[in-house]
Amino acid sequence: MSDSLAGPTKPRMTHRQVLEALSGLLLGMFVSMLASTVVSTSLPVIIHDLDGNQAAFTWVVTATLLTTAISTPIWGKLADLTNRKVLYQLAIVIFVLATAAAGFSTNPEMLIAFRAVQGIGAGGLAALSQVLMADIISPRERGRYMGLFGAIMAVATIGGPLLGGVITDAWGWRWNFFVALPVAIVALILVQATLHVPARPKKKTSIDYVGIVLLSAAVSLLLIWVTNAGTATTGDWSDLANNDWWSLNTVLMVGGALIAAILFVIVELRSKEPLIPLTLFRNSTFTLSVIASIATGIAMFGASVFLSQYMQLARGATPTEAGLMTIPMIGGMLLSSIGVGALVTKYGKWKPYLIVGSILLVAGSYLLSTIHYDTDFFLVSVYMFLLGAGVGMTMQNLVLVVQNTTRPEEIGVASSGVTFFRSLGGTIGVSVMGAALSAKVIDLVAERKDDITAALMSLGDKAQYWGEQLQSGSLPKVSAMPEALRVVFEDIYGSGISHSFLIAVPFAVISLIAIVFLPNKSLTTMTTTERMQASEADLATVSVPEAMGTLTATGSVRTMSGADAGARADDADAR
Repeated sequence: MSDSLAGPTKPRMTHRQVLEALSGLLLGMFVSMLASTVVSTSLPVIIHDLDGNQAAFTWVVTATLLTTAISTPIWGKLADLTNRKVLYQLAIVIFVLATAAAGFSTNPEMLIAFRAVQGIGAGGLAALSQVLMADIISPRERGRYMGLFGAIMAVATIGGPLLGGVITDAWGWRWNFFVALPVAIVALILVQATLHVPARPKKKTSIDYVGIVLLSAAVSLLLIWVTNAGTATTGDWSDLANNDWWSLNTVLMVGGALIAAILFVIVELRSKEPLIPLTLFRNSTFTLSVIASIATGIAMFGASVFLSQYMQLARGATPTEAGLMTIPMIGGMLLSSIGVGALVTKYGKWKPYLIVGSILLVAGSYLLSTIHYDTDFFLVSVYMFLLGAGVGMTMQNLVLVVQNTTRPEEIGVASSGVTFFRSLGGTIGVSVMGAALSAKVIDLVAERKDDITAALMSLGDKAQYWGEQLQSGSLPKVSAMPEALRVVFEDIYGSGISHSFLIAVPFAVISLIAIVFLPNKSLTTMTTTERMQASEADLATVSVPEAMGTLTATGSVRTMSGADAGARADDADAR
């Protein structure tokens, strides 16, 4: 009876069928990663050409991360209510069109706006790829396929900066934004042709618009405050910070963010279809995974942004060279994600790898906080490898353990919830690290004022030109500076960037503690679709006898109790 009520179970997909179904998802993730990373090595050049400063540099990155974080739970909620495949294709279209439009930017503000729209599409790709994978692959088998996603991310992260550097040096940075278009078209075609997900019952869609507005307000106010607090606003290198950490602006922005966050929690508790169901936090696995994901996001996004700056501003590398110099970190991510994914699938154990990964996050973050402009590059490479390996071991597996313990009906919001907090952690981390870098550079420039003046005086007729460049407030192109000036600014930026990495260390320690306390639950061998069918069958088995017992009488026929039946039998024997 239960099988008939639950509906026929489709035969399990073969390895080849799974790979065919994942091809479109993998290419979609690749194009989103490529479009993001291809710009990373050219950002210092882009911001310099658009006359932007360090705050603009930070916001070009932060704008994408912010809208990615905010849109991720929205995509996840939609995934539980509507057609997931169509949503994924829509996310690709939004992402690529915004990326192409960013190539026509004429000022930092225009670039930041298009990057914000780009983040909306990126949020959909990040959230929906995990949800769609859960539809067709069980958690136990998902390890090796998540390793493929990790490999795709690693290849895009390696190839993107390299390709971006070559394009920037050969044809100009604007072509970096157009390179993803043909790949995206192929990804759309592949998704349509190869990805076939089970039909889902139609639901009445209810979107928590008030929650979206409040969440956006809370996160945006916090990030704007973090980016601007304690930094100079006039752009003059000699100007002292005039946005004090304790000021009216701080009170208004932080107070507004807190009020919006409190109202968001109240709305989520009362909403029929909450953006982030707070009941998920009753699950200790979800709560601890969220805490751990925040540190992973800070390490992943912070390293990708500021290591590129370190290579170009502290070591005088070109964009192409900067891409090559970050290969050790991506190599660590690639090897650990593929290797650990295969081990999880083979043995069904996940917690030891997460613990080792979180330890590597702590070690990599701390060691990168000790680097300077003249640190032996072999040591820098080892530090980057350790950080990359830590990210590779933790990032995908935290989503995996959450999906393993979440009810099938909430896979979308649970998966996107972890991704959301990872993106949010990365967004806040990049903002805080960028603010710390700006403040540190301003302090170091003030301390080295005599050295900078002496270097300028030694330049002869070029002194006025470089003095004006430094006074402009735009991000300097260190590699183009004369030797005397370049050495000073390489030292300044090397110290400033290493100082910003120190911020990631306490978050990595918190991540380690959270992972240690994660419940060590075995991975199920059922896909999300099979779990839903099984739960329907269990419900039918339990509810049929209970329903029969609750049926009301349709007539006035009196049923006999056991005592009545016994008395009637005695009467018959007496006769």
